[in-house]
Amino acid sequence: MTEDDDNTLPGIAAILAGMVAMSVNDMLVKFLGGGFPLHQIIFIRASIAIVFTLAIIRAEGGFKNLRTRNGKVHVMRGTLVVGANMSFFLGLFVLPLAEATALYFVAPLIMSLLAVPLLGERLNATRLVAILGGLVGVAIMVRPGGDLFRLAALLPLASAFLYSLLQILTRRIGIAEKASTMSFYTQAAFILFSAAFGLGFGDGHLKFEAGTSLDFLFRAWTWPDIDNGLLLLALGAVSAAVGYFLSQAYRLAHVSVIAPFEYAAMPLAVLWGWLVWGDWPDTLSTAGIALIVGAGLFMVMRENNQRRRRFAARSRTPLP
Repeated sequence: MTEDDDNTLPGIAAILAGMVAMSVNDMLVKFLGGGFPLHQIIFIRASIAIVFTLAIIRAEGGFKNLRTRNGKVHVMRGTLVVGANMSFFLGLFVLPLAEATALYFVAPLIMSLLAVPLLGERLNATRLVAILGGLVGVAIMVRPGGDLFRLAALLPLASAFLYSLLQILTRRIGIAEKASTMSFYTQAAFILFSAAFGLGFGDGHLKFEAGTSLDFLFRAWTWPDIDNGLLLLALGAVSAAVGYFLSQAYRLAHVSVIAPFEYAAMPLAVLWGWLVWGDWPDTLSTAGIALIVGAGLFMVMRENNQRRRRFAARSRTPLP
């Protein structure tokens, strides 16, 4: 048995743990959104998560790992990740958890499109079929011409677009930087942005209709009671766990093995939505979710098979 074989099961376990943590993170943000503004939730979450991240950095070799030659790239990554998270959570506040998560999972399809002009990759037939299938799923869920409520579906799509740019940018520095280092600068970006936003709008002087995304963004800061304080503490710990487990998964096992397991977040989102809010996707939403997830899985698994064939051809060894 090879070392890669030994690491495969721990890698799968890590990605599944990361997906559980991510689904809990999204559920807690949506739940806490009933009483706190988004920028306050993000500030507290990142402030707690950065403490855990610093502990990981110290364990991985010390704070010297915070030194970087990619300062400008980290600033760009920080801007993109803040935009992606804010867009997703603003949509999540209005949309059912399962629908928002499904729309966000269009990100792999967007990445395939962006990789053509930005990374010089080719748009082959497999990608084109998957992208078209995913776009049909998006159209079903957004339901153009429907009520104004469906406009909120554009927010997770905007998040997926920004996340795709983030991941493409990450490829440029991922070899030179540790995952914990990138995570530190990401959490720092969250803290700086949310603190600045809170100083400018945290008094709640801008008023919007209750229950809307703008109300969630601009409402006044609120001092949490003990119960909510514990939930916010848990949110910060879960956020740190997401970053750690995802980094650990991709460090231990091959991307081709790990990537399909990210879609475990989809049934978890449906489960949390049903348990906490009693939401269950209707027939059209279920069809849209199936198309988006199916298209993403089809593309990931098909292209992983093609990579294996190319590798086998180069090494002149038969496929298992």
